[in-house]
Amino acid sequence: MFDVARIREDFPILKRQVNGKPLVYLDNAATSQTPQQVIDAIVDYYSRYNANIHRGVHTLSQEATEAYEAARVKIQKHFNAAKAHEIILTSGTTHGINLVAQGFTDLLHPGEEIWVSALEHHSNIVPWQMLCERSGTRLRVIPMNETGELELEGFLKELSPKTRLVFCNHVSNALGTVNPIEKIISAAHQVGAAVLIDGAQAAPHIKADMQALDVDFYTVSAHKLCGPTGAGALYGKEAWLEKLPPYQGGGEMIAEVTFEKTTYAGLPHKFEAGTPNICGGIAFGAALDYLNAIGMDRIAAYEHELLAYATEKLLAIPGLRIYGEAAQKTSVISFNLEGAHPYDVGTILDKLGIAVRTGHHCAQPVMDFYRIPGTVRASFSFYNTRQEVDTLVAGVGRARQMLL
Repeated sequence: MFDVARIREDFPILKRQVNGKPLVYLDNAATSQTPQQVIDAIVDYYSRYNANIHRGVHTLSQEATEAYEAARVKIQKHFNAAKAHEIILTSGTTHGINLVAQGFTDLLHPGEEIWVSALEHHSNIVPWQMLCERSGTRLRVIPMNETGELELEGFLKELSPKTRLVFCNHVSNALGTVNPIEKIISAAHQVGAAVLIDGAQAAPHIKADMQALDVDFYTVSAHKLCGPTGAGALYGKEAWLEKLPPYQGGGEMIAEVTFEKTTYAGLPHKFEAGTPNICGGIAFGAALDYLNAIGMDRIAAYEHELLAYATEKLLAIPGLRIYGEAAQKTSVISFNLEGAHPYDVGTILDKLGIAVRTGHHCAQPVMDFYRIPGTVRASFSFYNTRQEVDTLVAGVGRARQMLL
């Protein structure tokens, strides 16, 4: 059995009240909550061995370095990367995407093409637009349909040697759609294109295997995985990481510096300039330990049950429409009440202690496709319960009575 009551005891924030009501936290796609085990790891670092890493011979520095590099290995093993130095520790998914986009500036030429999907978060659109402006390449879009799934037929036909890069999220943050990244990666590789997958929304629900996917780059954020904000990782195949230039210059990423010439450090340090978020990296490793102790397959199965239950209950509300009805989804439901603005619905839910996200979810092209200003997004994690789903449904019903 999946003992959700026991798991909830690990999350101190779930005991609090909001506006005099028990907190029902359903904004997990924006950021997950943090278990006590990860909080303890953060406190332990600052209490016992806070020091800079890689540079000191004293005990605290060595302890911090060992813990930080151990976290890198935990991330490597979790995502089944072939080598630890293929894991670049970052501030999050956006950092990883920009690192790759900047690195490709001198590798692209006018007349070449970059593809992105219509389901992307802004962080996987804007950097590529900027890259196209710098390099003279053309940005193309894999279209979506009404169910929130990608239409791959045209993309697969029009892939060519001119295609240099393909970018796609593993899971849509706005709709929860699980994209067919295996097919996209394979097709792109057949024409010699590199592929970056934004794994920020997938990682909490799907344990992606880098070697099985044969993906070139994959990015994640710790705060979606019960870890801290300001920490994340970029996986990159060794051959690509060797080819790309450093993203930033400074300390740590050098081998030797003179006023005439600088030589760069080897992987992964070539891409990790300056003092990193040491505690964040260590806590990221602790968060993966926590999730793996529960079991990612068990987490996914439980969240699928919650998604099915919540979908059925919400669709029973008159005038409610769910956006994103893909056959393969994670535990995200984006919806609107006919005649009500999503912001107003979200405000009423907050008064009832229910935390949801409202707006365009940094995915304005998706909202433009549906011709709506935004949605109410309820996103579920393994520490949510059916009782909380019932509270959400009752809250939406209350909002409907007040607004319509």
